[in-house]
Amino acid sequence: MTLPSKVKIVEVGPRDGLQNEKETISADAKVALVNRLTDAGFVNIEAASFVSPKWVPQMATSAEVMAGIRRKPGVIYSVLTPNMKGFEAALAAQADEVVIFGAASEAFSQKNINCSIAESIERFRDVAQAAKQHNIRLRGSISCSFGCPYQGEVPVADVVRVAQRLHAAGCYEVSLGDTIGVGTPAKARAMLRAVAAEVPMDALAVHFHDTYGQALANILACLEEGVRVVDSAVSGTGGCPYAKGATGNVASEDVVYMLHGMGMHTGVDLDLLVATGAWLAAQLHKETASRVTRARTAA
Repeated sequence: MTLPSKVKIVEVGPRDGLQNEKETISADAKVALVNRLTDAGFVNIEAASFVSPKWVPQMATSAEVMAGIRRKPGVIYSVLTPNMKGFEAALAAQADEVVIFGAASEAFSQKNINCSIAESIERFRDVAQAAKQHNIRLRGSISCSFGCPYQGEVPVADVVRVAQRLHAAGCYEVSLGDTIGVGTPAKARAMLRAVAAEVPMDALAVHFHDTYGQALANILACLEEGVRVVDSAVSGTGGCPYAKGATGNVASEDVVYMLHGMGMHTGVDLDLLVATGAWLAAQLHKETASRVTRARTAA
């Protein structure tokens, strides 16, 4: 099994991380966070989400954030867009990329967005067509690829089917998400192999939460299988409001430390990232979930 010399990390902290934090931080703090992550060397940052503030109050300032960030040439600033209203807002905010999402679990889809998987994919067709028309990159994200808080096990065939649909809809990349953090390396390998048999490996990314402490092991297993793109969140922010006990995304600091220690290039400055993680934890009035940041900042 050959490991890659280079891995792209998609930093999802400003969106996926913050939207599931209890503490809401100001638009200015979010702008500062995105700018810090840009300076740290990330080439793809999920910066905001244009969803109803009624359902996701933490993302209510997304337009303000997108208007305030300092954009670096070559860096992709992406936003989550669940529908055409969200896409129009993303367009106005000059997003480089829009992200659409579906669930591999029928039960989760119903509980999370009040529609079936098939209906959710259908809703995204207009967004996908509009993204193509406006020459905006389209990324897909799949929740519950490894398990669901409502139905438990999620059949691999269901993950494959949703990944196929998102790829066919025009997503250049589909991120396979372990929303509740129940995956293990063997399960991650099997699922990735099954999806890669139908969707090109270079169009796949992985997104692990660290509920059971398996995220780094899962990432390594997937890299050995051929994936080259990993989602992570600074300071291990996030969680899943629908999943009991689910912790945040795997911490970007921990991922970068592991990859650099194994000779893989990310383009990310670990010292700047650790400083950003410590700063963000202070903004959120909580201890960082990153073991690397805890070790590096210990008194």
